[in-house]
Amino acid sequence: MIDIDRIRADTPAASRLAYLHNAGAALMPAPVVAAMKGHIDLESEIGGYAAADREALRLDSVYGSVARLLNAAPDEIALMENATVAWQMAFYALRFRAGDRILTAEAEYAANYVAFLQVAKRTGAVIDVVPSDAGGELDIDALERMIDERVKLIAITWVPTNGGLVNPAAAVGRIARAHKIPYLLDACQAVGQMAVDVDALGCDMLSATGRKFLRGPRGTGFLYIRRALLQQLEPPMIDHFAAPWISRDEYRLRDDARRFETWENNYAARLGLGAAVDYALDIGLAPIEQRCRTLAERLRSGLASIRGVTIRDLGRSPGAIVSFTMEGHEADTIVDSAARAGITIGASHPSSTRIDAEIRALPPVVRASPHYYNTEAEIDRLVGHLVDLAPR
Repeated sequence: MIDIDRIRADTPAASRLAYLHNAGAALMPAPVVAAMKGHIDLESEIGGYAAADREALRLDSVYGSVARLLNAAPDEIALMENATVAWQMAFYALRFRAGDRILTAEAEYAANYVAFLQVAKRTGAVIDVVPSDAGGELDIDALERMIDERVKLIAITWVPTNGGLVNPAAAVGRIARAHKIPYLLDACQAVGQMAVDVDALGCDMLSATGRKFLRGPRGTGFLYIRRALLQQLEPPMIDHFAAPWISRDEYRLRDDARRFETWENNYAARLGLGAAVDYALDIGLAPIEQRCRTLAERLRSGLASIRGVTIRDLGRSPGAIVSFTMEGHEADTIVDSAARAGITIGASHPSSTRIDAEIRALPPVVRASPHYYNTEAEIDRLVGHLVDLAPR
């Protein structure tokens, strides 16, 4: 059972904002802020190197926290400055040749797809988009039919940025494992709002951010690399932390996933990330997911009753991102009017998920993303605001 009163007490801004923009950057709870401020204070008192030495055990424990979150091992975790860098380090460590195929989904995120395009341009690899099924999810049967010996990577976004769709990530993993194809999963919008078990998912690589549903600081992310694949991958860029310089003409890559890191990093932010992970684990991802879905369904139900509103979410069991459009109102205009009313929401533009947007002829959509610390009253407040905007 989630103690909403305690959690909201840990989230001071919740007393003055109806904050429904957690798919963008969630509100950090007090322990996360305290962890970061405490380390910055320590650095100001004794210097950055000495502060890192003093907090070495706590800093190292972040790997264990992230590993517990994912049901992984600490040596399979790399801590990164953001999810994009995490994803890029995994993707660009793979080797492609002319004719190799990359399979992805219709709702793939722009940052990932442009990387596919770059590698295709450089190497002659081919990008093939797996069609969606009638419910809007990646079509598992179509994926199976598209597999051949030229497929060298399956890379999808689990929960796309532009709506509530939850792709069948575990079913994709079973196909990838059966055919021994590397599987890279973008879990940015999944981590923190639902349970994430890399073994059950069958992914070989997973990237995620701290700032979204995990409620961590900006400038944090992490990468999971399955141990069986790790030794086969050389990062696209290295330094002497990732690969110690052992003689004049030789370096040796680290044996663990930290071969994807560099020596310098933001230690205060790392401690904030660790605090955010521990905070979520303490509450429990199962009750978090249940509450997120309950609040999102309450919002969808309210939106469905408003004249001129069209809900744009796909999938049989959508998650905690609710996307919609409203007749006669641009998405950014709705976001601005809500902000003036003390309600924080966001918008998603077609360029973020171009293939899906073109297939469905989507304009910019409003994106509201409730989290477990939100209340039913805040959901109803947004619905009421939209009712006032609706045509009479």
